[in-house]
Amino acid sequence: MSFDLGLAGRRALVTGGTRGIGAAVVASLRQAGAVVVAAARSLPDEAPEGVVLVAADMATAEGCKVVAENVFDRLGGIDIIVNVLGGSSAPGGGFAALDDEEWADAIARNLMPAVRMDRALLPAMIGQGAGVIIHVTSIQHELPLPESTTAYAAAKAALSTYSKSLSKEVAPKGIRVVRVSPGWTETEAAVDLARRLAEQAGTDHEGGKAIIMKSLGGIPIGRPARPDEVADLITFLASPRAASITGTEYVIDGGTVPTA
Repeated sequence: MSFDLGLAGRRALVTGGTRGIGAAVVASLRQAGAVVVAAARSLPDEAPEGVVLVAADMATAEGCKVVAENVFDRLGGIDIIVNVLGGSSAPGGGFAALDDEEWADAIARNLMPAVRMDRALLPAMIGQGAGVIIHVTSIQHELPLPESTTAYAAAKAALSTYSKSLSKEVAPKGIRVVRVSPGWTETEAAVDLARRLAEQAGTDHEGGKAIIMKSLGGIPIGRPARPDEVADLITFLASPRAASITGTEYVIDGGTVPTA
C-alpha cells in the first residue's frame, strides 16, 4: 500500500500560516508536495521553499481581498483552503467583561475570515469541479470556559454551523468542506500562557500546563496535542485519500471533551 497522499502540485492557502498550527499545516502540506500561500499579519524574515508569504490583516475585508488576489496571481488558482486563523484576546471576568467591541473582535477574527475567503475563492473551485475547504474550529464551541472564552467559543460555534451548511451546498459541485476541532494544543501562544500562569501561581512550566489542563476538566492522554499532530490530520483530510469525507468535524483533543 502506498502512503502517497496525492497532493503533489496542489495549490493551497493556509490562513494564520506563520505560527502554531498554521505553520505546522504549511510544513505538512509542503512535505506532501503542495504549493502554498501562507497568509498572516506578521511574517518571518524568509519564506520556506515552495511557500508564498502574504502579509494581511484578515480580520478585515480589505485584508481578505489582498490574500485572494495573491492566491490567484501567485498560484493561478486554488485547490485547498485551510482556515486556521483565529484566537482571542478577551479579558477575564465572564460575560460582563465582554462589551460590543470584544464581541465584534471575536467574530471578525474567528468567523469572517473563513466566510470572506470562501466567498472569494469558492467560485474558482466550483468552476473546476473540485476543491477542499478545511475550517479549524475548536472544542471551545462545545466546552467553553465562561471566565474568558465565551465570545471566542460562540464565534467558533458559528464557524462550525456555517461550515456544515456550506458543505451541504457545495458537495454536489465537487467541493468538500471539513471541520477540524483541536483541543488545547502546545503552540507558542499556549506555551506563553502556561508560563504566565506558572509565574502567577509560583510554580514551573509543567505546573502552568497542569493548571490549564485542570481548567479543561483534564486531558485523558495527559498532555496537550502538538501542532504537527493537528497538521497531519488536516493534510490527510485535504488529500484525495479522504475523498468521501465532507460535512463532518474531527475532534483532536486527547479525549478532553467528555462525550462522544
